[in-house]
Amino acid sequence: MAKQLYHLYVIQLKKTVLKHKKIHTENPDRNIDMPCVYVGQTCHLPEYRFEQHLNGYKSNKYVKKYGYQLIPDLYEEYNPITTRKKAEMMEEELALKLRDEGYTVWYG
Repeated sequence: MAKQLYHLYVIQLKKTVLKHKKIHTENPDRNIDMPCVYVGQTCHLPEYRFEQHLNGYKSNKYVKKYGYQLIPDLYEEYNPITTRKKAEMMEEELALKLRDEGYTVWYG
């Protein structure tokens, strides 16, 4: 049996997600010229997980409503990941790194 692998993924969100106060609260130092993104981790390929979000399966509410494309350049270098624990840790690290770079980030 093949060992389960995990993947990080980053989904670009429409700027209209900024109307939600929680997004502003979590991103007080965002750069308005940088994209809004959602960072996640999954045991599926990122493309499949993105479709699940859009179809409402275990979907993040912001991704379902505002998600429109994957940004592979922001996550491909980290994949695949060998354990769920490591994927969860890396999800947060990537989210915080992108936030530090000025992206508006939601994750988890």
